[in-house]
Amino acid sequence: MKTLPFHRDEKKQRVTVDCADGEVSVYSRCAYCLHCKGVKVKDRVTPSPQNRALEDIRKGRVSDDILMNAAMLFNSLVRDGSAIECADDAGQGFTSLY
Repeated sequence: MKTLPFHRDEKKQRVTVDCADGEVSVYSRCAYCLHCKGVKVKDRVTPSPQNRALEDIRKGRVSDDILMNAAMLFNSLVRDGSAIECADDAGQGFTSLY
């Protein structure tokens, strides 16, 4: 597991990290990557809400609300956080969660 610190661009309101694929957007890539295990907020790592939503999808309990809430919670965590916890130790890069 590795920690990828955020690079914030306040003018463009972008948050990026250095991934095996290069510099990628946290909001559009990490949020939906299989390797993303959570967001580091202060000293604590909060698990990725999309992973919890994926478990609900596999159990057949999914609705549009669950997916939307997971995305909004992830965005809130990124706003308050400082890094992504990434399980891509092999250097594969982005792998779609869904």
